[in-house]
Amino acid sequence: MKFFSQSFLYDDPWSIVSLAFFLRYPNPYAAHVISCDVIDRHQTESGSLLTTRLILKRGALPRWAPQGIVSRAESWVIEESEVDPFGKFVRCRTKNLDHVKVMQVEETQLFEQNEDGRTVQTTEAYITSKFGWGMTKRIESHGLARFKAHVQRSRQGVSLILDLIRQARLQPMALGSYITHLHSERSFTSTDTPASSHSSDNTGYAPEEYSSPTTENTWLGKIWGSR
Repeated sequence: MKFFSQSFLYDDPWSIVSLAFFLRYPNPYAAHVISCDVIDRHQTESGSLLTTRLILKRGALPRWAPQGIVSRAESWVIEESEVDPFGKFVRCRTKNLDHVKVMQVEETQLFEQNEDGRTVQTTEAYITSKFGWGMTKRIESHGLARFKAHVQRSRQGVSLILDLIRQARLQPMALGSYITHLHSERSFTSTDTPASSHSSDNTGYAPEEYSSPTTENTWLGKIWGSR
């Protein structure tokens, strides 16, 4: 088993960062995410909002992996979150549902507002492999390395959504123009979307990100169309 823990400070307040976190798909730093669907959402008696989402992610095995180690290059991930508007925190847990013998990634993210009004994000993850055949440590080490790379890209995705929210709050009627500007001025080529993705996003067994130019070029349209 490998363990990862890291904290990050956003200058924005908790409410805005939390909104950006839940709106983070689609974004060009998570081109490997195929779909994200809410399967359950309800409010507790204390006022917290509990949400369960099912996320489908695409990936590829490392070249040294044995042929046929998994049946398909996709992984289902379940995300369970709690939003407490009174305690001002979001706690989110994710884990892959399939390929768990090859590698199981269990991730926890906590967003809390600190005393100066900024937001602290704490990410923790456990990477475990039960594959055996003398490859357990190698798989876990590879999974940990990929997860570390994913953390930065995940924050880049959230930061991009934060930028959109800031612009929308300052100029509500100009959001469409701003998105068009981003789409025309920013080129999401190999510089922005290299093969290493999660994000601290949990990619399950598939640590290699699949990058689709079509997906990268249309993500802004998907965001605008969903509003």
